[in-house]
Amino acid sequence: MTPTVEFSPPMLNGVTASKVFLQATSDSPKTVYAYLCAQFPHIESSEWQSRFNNGLVYDAQGNTLSIESSFQANTHCFYYRFLAHEVHVPFQHQILFENEHLLVVDKPHFLTISPTGQYVQETLLVRLKRQTGNEHLTPIHRLDRETAGAVLISKCVQSRGVYQQMFATRQVQKTYHAIAAYRDDLSFPLITKLKMEKGQPFYIMQVVEGEPNSETEIQLLQHDQQWGKYELKPHTGKQHQLRVHLSHLGIPIQNDPFYPQVCHKADDDFSAPLQLLAKHIQFRDPVTQKQMQFSSELELTL
Repeated sequence: MTPTVEFSPPMLNGVTASKVFLQATSDSPKTVYAYLCAQFPHIESSEWQSRFNNGLVYDAQGNTLSIESSFQANTHCFYYRFLAHEVHVPFQHQILFENEHLLVVDKPHFLTISPTGQYVQETLLVRLKRQTGNEHLTPIHRLDRETAGAVLISKCVQSRGVYQQMFATRQVQKTYHAIAAYRDDLSFPLITKLKMEKGQPFYIMQVVEGEPNSETEIQLLQHDQQWGKYELKPHTGKQHQLRVHLSHLGIPIQNDPFYPQVCHKADDDFSAPLQLLAKHIQFRDPVTQKQMQFSSELELTL
């Protein structure tokens, strides 16, 4: 018997297809459309209708599905994410370095790294896939949407794991620059250690009592009495760590929309970028064993 070759959906305009298993339930829906609407309630049904109508949903064999296509339990389907309305981010990335395993990219402010609820095309990953034609690109670590600077992208599935492990075992030295409030009663350099956990709303972090789980080395580079330029070396990698640590010291980062208080801005307001930059990244390459160091070409100024 000839083995069945599974359909492998191509990359479309920088977007790779998502795969969904169609699991049997006690009240299985009649159509794939109904199943997807039930499985992903945060996605508007009109968005699913658009995907089906635009031929962006396939079964396991690569046949295009329609809204009326019957649900087949214990199989799977593929779909592509394209958003009807997406705010354009008017800043460009720059590739700083490339070899067969890695891309090192200078990410601008306001550009999300990977597709999220409201951004697909306007993400660093999709822009890079579109630019390079490489559907296997995967971020090895993360930067917040608001943060600019150097980020590592894996090009090769075979070597991806060793680079991810390098971050998991803290074998990477990262240095950030920030423009934040200046206080003449603080002495630098200093090391801040805090216990951080999820706060309210859910997308921010808070400082609580207890054994510290985050640590940052902070140095003041220069100041003008009102603002200071700081060098930050995180020894741990908690979400929003640098932003929380500086805010806790009473020197919040300039233009921070979350700390010390949440202040929402319009999605198309690019007037005041967070003054936080991933300036340097250094590590021993786990494949070549060479010492690697890269610096963002962006600068923060007082």
